[in-house]
Amino acid sequence: MLNPEHRLIPFETSALPPGPWLVFAPHADDETYGMAGSLLKASEAGIQTHLVVMTDGALGGDTENLVDVREREVHQAAKILGINSVDSWQQPDRGLTVSAELVDRVCDKVREVGAASVFFPGPLELHPDHRITALLTWAAVQKLGNGASTPNAYSYEIGVQNPVNLFIDITIQRARKEQAMAVYASQNDENNYEELVLSLDKGRTFTLPAMVSHAEGFYLYSKEELTMSLKEVLHNIIDLYL
Repeated sequence: MLNPEHRLIPFETSALPPGPWLVFAPHADDETYGMAGSLLKASEAGIQTHLVVMTDGALGGDTENLVDVREREVHQAAKILGINSVDSWQQPDRGLTVSAELVDRVCDKVREVGAASVFFPGPLELHPDHRITALLTWAAVQKLGNGASTPNAYSYEIGVQNPVNLFIDITIQRARKEQAMAVYASQNDENNYEELVLSLDKGRTFTLPAMVSHAEGFYLYSKEELTMSLKEVLHNIIDLYL
């Protein structure tokens, strides 16, 4: 017998993860496309949210002075989303690598903000910087240990569906998510990202109540899963299907 649907995907939305939140975004815009609705909801609930942008985004188009433009855009979007702090680490776009130095830097940032929940891109994302960001954050959470102060680890979807076991209802926040996405003019000129993201959020309501018009999907990793490699965890999730 194959696993029933409820073993594979939630049929209801969840409460917000505990704060403070620390979001690792590969590029300026990924935090907004991926989880703007949830960030808005967290801000409304009084949860502190913090953002680290890993790369300089220099290869994201032909706009003049693109790195500076994207830096301005992320701060403008963060203001809309109620994000409390933004750090730009300026690693080379499409040149992000897993290194001991960056893993330690992630650990230091988690400690600095006292993060209870850490967010990183899902492991099935297409862009290599997205997947490297996931691996870096995974390594850092593992290095922080399995104590009471270790943050919960969540992956979020940016451009494609990833494993999810938690949905946040962003029906009320959808319009303001659109407002935040519109800030990224340098990226929206490259593709119809806004429409694609809203389609992903709409598609994630397939198993949810009819009153949920849009939802953002996340995967909360268990303490046991955090003792494994991210590759092993991903394979275990996929094995649930067959």
